[in-house]
Amino acid sequence: MTTELRVLDPSEWDRWYEVLELAFGGVAEAPEERRLWRDLTEFERSLGVWDGDLCVGTAGAFTFRLTVPGGASVPAGGVTMVSVAGTHRRRGILTSMMRRQLDDLRAAGECLAVLTASEPEIYGRFGYGVGAYSAHAAIDTNRVRLAVPEGTDRVSLRRADLAESSAVCEAVYARLVPARPGMLARRPGWERLPLIDPVADREGASPRQCVLAERDGEVVGFAHYAIKPDWSYAGAEGTVNVHQLAGLDPAAEAALWRFLCSVDLAPTVRFRSRPVDDAWQHLVSDVRRCEPTVRDALHVRLVEVGAALEARTYQAPVDVVFEVEDAFCPWNAGRWRLTGDAKGAVCVRSEDAADLALSVRELGAAYLGGTSLVSLASAGRVRELREGALTEASVAFGSPVAPWLPHGF
Repeated sequence: MTTELRVLDPSEWDRWYEVLELAFGGVAEAPEERRLWRDLTEFERSLGVWDGDLCVGTAGAFTFRLTVPGGASVPAGGVTMVSVAGTHRRRGILTSMMRRQLDDLRAAGECLAVLTASEPEIYGRFGYGVGAYSAHAAIDTNRVRLAVPEGTDRVSLRRADLAESSAVCEAVYARLVPARPGMLARRPGWERLPLIDPVADREGASPRQCVLAERDGEVVGFAHYAIKPDWSYAGAEGTVNVHQLAGLDPAAEAALWRFLCSVDLAPTVRFRSRPVDDAWQHLVSDVRRCEPTVRDALHVRLVEVGAALEARTYQAPVDVVFEVEDAFCPWNAGRWRLTGDAKGAVCVRSEDAADLALSVRELGAAYLGGTSLVSLASAGRVRELREGALTEASVAFGSPVAPWLPHGF
């Protein structure tokens, strides 16, 4: 039977979402989590592939605004909920959904597509490059000490109810969004995401807790965390699991880290998905004892090369012609001249000789400033056609702070 790709009808959501859950192991989510994702689903941007009455493929997109180098907030489609039933693999279903999504994003005027990948190798063939990484670590507070900056003692901390403090925490988050590429401005409804705390997902830890950092009566930071008790014959071996931490300045952030590293009976402070240039690694006395690791986080795809490259600024003057390869979105293929600096940029079609040759995947990887073009060239993924052009472009594309995706979608 021929499969049909169509926009999701709200009445089909339960069957559609069950296909997605099955693709990710078949474990049903907690009711409150399921309700959240249904409420956040943008049905007009969600696709289903049907084999008769049977749903065999899912894909959705969220409407986001993404911070890019220079601080601009750019419309981006957040690709999500992608799955293909195991019984219907290798039939072109995923390719058809990716094709339709990118066409729809282009029609909507969104020059960027972003996603997080359960299996990173899947999306490179559709033009996505890894544009931001995240750091994971576990601080052993029995062996590691913190050296905090001046002013930390002037920050006071108080416990707060997780739900009741949501508004002030979201206000802190919103103030940080323009300062770091890769951060997402939260639309209404997304403030519920940090509050979802199913018992089944805690793995023996406490419910999520909240502590607020204050100075002169103003909330300047917050941390969401949970404590997982554990014991051995030697004593307490509990863990503080950090879910979110944000501070408006170094002292506020350091005060929160110091608090988390001093929780009684929990000598390990574990966290995931922090910026790779996060301040904690400069506060600790021995970063080796924290066992840091890095993994891919945000995958970036330029839907419209010209508009995307014009949407950001560049930390050094640049005037370079790219020869872009893009078989999946051929409207991007060809030569583009980028001229820009810290004040703005122009990117237009060009007949001039190319200075650099690369695919749209490499442009996506370099776009937020987290991956250098020089690094990609060393792997053979960027070719320099004019001497000096690689260094010029690589420096210009950089960012003073590493891009970071603060939460999944």
